Amino acid sequence: MKIAIYAFDGVTMFHLSTPQLVFDEVTQLGIAQWTTVLFSDRAGSIRTAEGYRLSGISGAADATDADVVVVPSWAEDGRTLGPALRTVLHAAHARGAVIIGLCLGAIAVADAGLLTGRSAATHWHAVERLAARHPDLTVNASALYVDLGDVLTSAGTASGLDACLHFIRSRLGADAANRVARSLVVAPHREGGQAQYIEHPVSNNGTSDPIARATGWALTHLNGDLGVDRLAAAAHMSRRTFTRSFRAQTGATPAAWVRSRRLDEARRLLETTSLSIDQVSDSCGFGNPVTLRQSFLAAFGCTPSNYRHRFDARR
Repeated sequence: MKIAIYAFDGVTMFHLSTPQLVFDEVTQLGIAQWTTVLFSDRAGSIRTAEGYRLSGISGAADATDADVVVVPSWAEDGRTLGPALRTVLHAAHARGAVIIGLCLGAIAVADAGLLTGRSAATHWHAVERLAARHPDLTVNASALYVDLGDVLTSAGTASGLDACLHFIRSRLGADAANRVARSLVVAPHREGGQAQYIEHPVSNNGTSDPIARATGWALTHLNGDLGVDRLAAAAHMSRRTFTRSFRAQTGATPAAWVRSRRLDEARRLLETTSLSIDQVSDSCGFGNPVTLRQSFLAAFGCTPSNYRHRFDARR
């Protein structure tokens, strides 16, 4: 897979490096052969917001065969999309490439007309600006990222990491995304609806943070009773205080968080083991395969069997 990342004068090093760092790790870990290239309106060099001169930047022609085109950010002044990048985005989208607009990059994607009548995420301070500029666009101010299948947009700064990891998960499976996250020491990473994604305990059970203590305990007891009362007991808090604190810290209700973690573990087992669907259901605390199937369909739009067929890492 070839991923072309747009570089421009004034881009920050962080925004430009985020998709490179995450997607290059896929190749570094031997998961798949993904190649990233930096391109601009014309070949040559660009100057970053920090004042560094980056040379060896390809011209727009290098993006003509890309499977993914990323606009990692946009100019702070919100300038209008130029004709060169507009042509690249239109052509890429028309041939079936995925378009990713990270942070303010959603502005450029919207200017290209790829979000008309649709929804998107962007940095919180640009939400009103983007909505006013494109009134036919629904800007989701609470989302970390919005995935439309052909277009992926994210909120500001570090949310770009979440969006890139989500893209890996959608193409290569949960285990691949988890391996990249572990390698980059990105923990916890978060799902699109603001709820934190915690692959492993935030810290050990001796932590002074009661919510981290409860979530850490829960992740090692996914096949058991993880009702609110049991989680509150693990945190040594009252039910009411725990529920309020949990929502404030994770952005999700305890029930939604538990369901997501169980689905994460189910995906991992489906990808990496030969356990039957019944065994996966029991291991993850769903109780029966019907509940697992219903939860899978609601979350991912496919059955556990179909998911295993697509992402089986043992093949």
